[in-house]
Amino acid sequence: MSKKIKCVVWDLDNTIWEGILSEDKEVRLKPGIENVIKTLDERGILQSVASKNDYNNAINKLEEFGISEYFLYPQISWNPKADSIKSIAEAINIGTDTLAFVDDQITEREEVSFSYPEVLTIDALRYMEICDMDELTPNYITEDSKKRRLMYKSDMVRKNEESEFRGSSEEFLATLDMHLTISNVKPEDLKRVEELTIRTHQLNSTGYTYSFEELEGFISSEKHIFLIAELKDRFGEYGKIGLVLLEKEDDKLSIKLLLMSCRVMTKGIGSAMLVHIINIAKAQNRGLFAEFLQTDRNRVMYITYKFMGFDEFHEEGDKLLLKYESEIKREFPTYLNVKLDD
Repeated sequence: MSKKIKCVVWDLDNTIWEGILSEDKEVRLKPGIENVIKTLDERGILQSVASKNDYNNAINKLEEFGISEYFLYPQISWNPKADSIKSIAEAINIGTDTLAFVDDQITEREEVSFSYPEVLTIDALRYMEICDMDELTPNYITEDSKKRRLMYKSDMVRKNEESEFRGSSEEFLATLDMHLTISNVKPEDLKRVEELTIRTHQLNSTGYTYSFEELEGFISSEKHIFLIAELKDRFGEYGKIGLVLLEKEDDKLSIKLLLMSCRVMTKGIGSAMLVHIINIAKAQNRGLFAEFLQTDRNRVMYITYKFMGFDEFHEEGDKLLLKYESEIKREFPTYLNVKLDD
């Protein structure tokens, strides 16, 4: 399976439009490019801009063409394109290995490839082929996919407000009026569940991926507890952002999979989900264990486990088995309204 792209970064001159803006104020959109941009957006693929141009002139031209809303964190300056790629990945909080870069100049593509060989570079001449590329064709288009750009737009507003807030992080979180719902996975959730397992790498305890049929089987399995989490706040919906798979075995409960979207990394959702899991284990009088696969990207998940009282029980290579033995009573974060649905 080819790596799925989460964000396409576009050059502007002779890529999105024909001509060079600094030389010709009457540049025109390339034929069919607007449809390509809208199709990617409908698939839940984010888009941004890395262009060597005057920022205001370029933004005004994108607004004139009616497509500026499709581009998150546009990097329009005279800096190297590789620097722009890095800034976009950091702003969206995704890996550079999930980015594609479209540019008409081979020197720009090679500069990006030299700094970030994992980025998929595409010659702008092939722009009409982009929607047919396997890397840019998701297995499913879910409701969360269709709203992804808008959810990121809301997050930009949150970040701006947080940057101006005078107080602690927890005090700011309390102003968001966050509502977290944790419920059993239902058949209609399965496409989103599979999407989460494929797309989520940073806040993923094991990185396990399952086939659609396996995921469907967990719903009715007596040996498993399969949960999904959904979050919203006063700015809007985050969508379905968390997943838990628990396996029951005699007097033991094992966390086979715990993951969250990177968009909720600083919201305490991991801790809240672990509180719920700990309560389940206690109610069933089972020992609680967690499988963990160490990678170079999921360190935050390991820290979350340790913060919540899990300790290393067994190690085999990069695989850890953690055990929860704390006697401390765990509570949901005070700034979070939690609803548990059967």
